[in-house]
Amino acid sequence: MPGNQACEGGHAQADSSSYALLSAMRTTRSGLPVTTLGDVHTGPAAPSTTTPIAPVAPVSPNGYARPLQRAQAERPQLHISGFDPRAAGGRQTLKMELRGMPEASAPQLALAVQSELIPHGAARQQFVRAVGGDWRPVFVEFSSRDREHGQYQISIEVLSQHAGQAPRKWVCTFVILVPRLDATLTEIHRIFLSTHKNVRVMADDASIARVSASGGDSLDIDVTARNAGIAHLDLNAPAGKVDLGFSTIAWDEDLIEIDMPAAGAVHPHASCAASLVNAAPEAGAQRQIRLFAVEECVFGRFELVDPEAHALLTHYSADGQDTNGLTRRLSGRHAIIRRAGAGFEIEDVSRYGILLDGVWPGKHKPTALRLGMRIELTASIKGVAVLQVSAIMPHGVILHRIDQGASAECYYVLAPDTHPGFPVKTFAAAPHAAALPLLFHGAGGFWHLDQLTGKETALAPTVSLEKLSRVPRHSRFASDAYPEHWIIRTAGGDVSEAYRASSGHAYHAQTA
Repeated sequence: MPGNQACEGGHAQADSSSYALLSAMRTTRSGLPVTTLGDVHTGPAAPSTTTPIAPVAPVSPNGYARPLQRAQAERPQLHISGFDPRAAGGRQTLKMELRGMPEASAPQLALAVQSELIPHGAARQQFVRAVGGDWRPVFVEFSSRDREHGQYQISIEVLSQHAGQAPRKWVCTFVILVPRLDATLTEIHRIFLSTHKNVRVMADDASIARVSASGGDSLDIDVTARNAGIAHLDLNAPAGKVDLGFSTIAWDEDLIEIDMPAAGAVHPHASCAASLVNAAPEAGAQRQIRLFAVEECVFGRFELVDPEAHALLTHYSADGQDTNGLTRRLSGRHAIIRRAGAGFEIEDVSRYGILLDGVWPGKHKPTALRLGMRIELTASIKGVAVLQVSAIMPHGVILHRIDQGASAECYYVLAPDTHPGFPVKTFAAAPHAAALPLLFHGAGGFWHLDQLTGKETALAPTVSLEKLSRVPRHSRFASDAYPEHWIIRTAGGDVSEAYRASSGHAYHAQTA
């Protein structure tokens, strides 16, 4: 008791109160020089001595003490806490904290999380560094409702990108347990602790119990109670099994740094407008497969000089292509196809209108494209140019002509620099579109993707297409969307700068 010179057992006590003891302990933890109590000896009371204690937290060059969590970790780690396996069928929140990250990392780190438990399969957040050097924790929420019981994998990527610094990436993968609804606490913790050797188990009301295996058969158990909490651990139970149940579980995952590519892949023939030309099309095949990769693909009237559109449409009659006549009833900028969310949409910007499945959508009113949709240009005269949506892919759409020009051309409208992923997700496509090759745009140019092997082939005029899957025989790659025409674009042409720059080698910058 405070003020007593000896305890009940007769041992001499230092002249100090419990308040002084707690103050000395807290000051020692903060890393400041303090006066500590001297050694206590049995027998007569020993005089107290004063000994300054050096700071325990390392000090960074900027004058701030490094956070304790970073001083404790010698390598980058992700501390995960708050997981409650008992909450089967309910919402969960994982708290993620960074520890031991390099001093030279960016002030903001991008966090990418992938798992079947997370809504939409992925989530993106950011770790932000505080003034003191530590990192603000990030919370990831998910629900195990209607999920089959078992173990679920969660993949983590931490990316450091900052101006003037080389990009760095750390990854880790861990597994969490979604138990059965009727599972006992003993079963839950036995399964979880068997796969996590450095777990930390925390009780409610600020009472923390940490269980860790130190090697061999030894076991280190640390029970701490704070804020008026009471923690009781009784290992003297009668013969038999002792069950311990706690509410939340925490553990550390090592972050493994992986190499980042110095630069992205370089396409040998950069372009955002090209075509596949079939020299001998078979029945039902198109002579021209026109490729476009722009943010907004403009469909409009064919012009030899300064066309205003990317996809140039002409009227086809029973006698063949007619660049005049009914073609003049198409506006220079007639319709725009662009990406909208997970799909694509079309917008009427013409003077003559369009019909979508026989109905005029209204001018400047975007409408979502769907498989099989019939697009008629124009609304006032039938049969000038009729297209049909034959495929809606994750990264683009395919349009076929269903008028007299059906065997002449079809169109790929692709999102620029967008990979469809592999394996490619199933997408809606008509039979004649499903037989076409899978193409995408990336690194500034067009690529062919083999859906079976995942092999990617950069398309260029010098590349042979004979061995590429689903590419028609006698086909070649042309670096222009309209290689059969000598189109002239002057400085006044109303076409996007990106399109003009990528296709400028095929067009002249002056009039004839």
